[in-house]
Amino acid sequence: MVERFVTPRLRPTMLSDLDWVVSVEQDGANRPFITPWERTQHEGAIRFPDCRHFIVESPEQDRLGFVILQGCRNPHGSIELKRLVLQTKGQGLGRACVRLLKKLAFTQMHAHRFWLDVKALNERAHQLYLSEGFVEEGRLRESVRVTLDGADGYDSLIVMSLLDREYQARVAMGLE
Repeated sequence: MVERFVTPRLRPTMLSDLDWVVSVEQDGANRPFITPWERTQHEGAIRFPDCRHFIVESPEQDRLGFVILQGCRNPHGSIELKRLVLQTKGQGLGRACVRLLKKLAFTQMHAHRFWLDVKALNERAHQLYLSEGFVEEGRLRESVRVTLDGADGYDSLIVMSLLDREYQARVAMGLE
């Protein structure tokens, strides 16, 4: 794997980005791994002070993907990576984004805990999060309905988190 995207950046999502955001969610390469939102849900996330909705860009290209963080005003310092959706896959952009988001959560937002859930069928993302220091906390068995290749069924959600002291230990080891 060639990691070309070493410097993604985040910018706040504008209402003018939302048609694109919804289209990326509906893309067949992304849809099995997320529960798509309606445009009005994205509008709410942009406006709600507890959320941060970002467009992922690079110096070479705008709109590579988008990110939603929730719990940004959580009094317990528990911030959720609600959604990370990228158009380009297999080139290191996901890893670079996860590192950027960890740094944002722990150094700028002063999170105590940065957490997420990932569908069990999204093995690629699950392995990425494990390799980036996230710890599996548990599974919500068959908690989301999925339609894959025309078949209806259920998938489990894997809850994972990284604590501030674990992040700082990774920084001290040169892993961040």
